[in-house]
Amino acid sequence: MSNRLKIARVVNGDLTQEQLANEVGCSRQTINSIEKGRFVPSVELVLRITRRLGVRVEEVFFLEEEV
Repeated sequence: MSNRLKIARVVNGDLTQEQLANEVGCSRQTINSIEKGRFVPSVELVLRITRRLGVRVEEVFFLEEEV
């Protein structure tokens, strides 16, 4: 799974990783790992993040197209 979380985080509120993490109930390290593609978040966390940012899930999280 790929994501545009960093872009969405900055564009939709100019939030730091720490601020977003506090607002969605996870650690800053989790947000960092998601942004770097090292951690795939649960559906619940994806929904909390996208709800907080005011965006659709598909705008931030997506599957790589298979070639």
